[in-house]
Amino acid sequence: METATIRIRMGAHDAHYGGNLVDGARMLQLFGDVATELLIRHDGDEGLFAGYESVEFLAPVFAGDFIEAVGEIVHVGNSSRKMRFEARKVIAPRTDLSDSAADFLAEPVVVCRASGTCVVPKAKQRKMEARLAPTASPEDFPLRSLN
Repeated sequence: METATIRIRMGAHDAHYGGNLVDGARMLQLFGDVATELLIRHDGDEGLFAGYESVEFLAPVFAGDFIEAVGEIVHVGNSSRKMRFEARKVIAPRTDLSDSAADFLAEPVVVCRASGTCVVPKAKQRKMEARLAPTASPEDFPLRSLN
């Protein structure tokens, strides 16, 4: 099925709690952005997020962390699109070494998993001959499975 990925650095403005801890809701915002891309690619419309069936916060996220959010459509109904998401920490700051030190993690740390349902009303669904721009193909963006 369709997949999408975004990677973003959590900045100081994302820190909500003491110790530069980022609010877990920020991961859900990333999942919403991934879902929007998936719906645009699949249906040609942003659609609406109807709700989450499950959300698991598995590890802390801090300002300075780079988070990769991945999503995939796992089931297509008439207007509903069931999706699965995973957020992974791929870079972590090393303030114990210096203010600007950071490590690219050999093994990403899964910080959040979720599943949810989005809806694209039938009247807004568009059939698209090409699901990707002509300059890109799925092979240009290899992704690991969420399993």
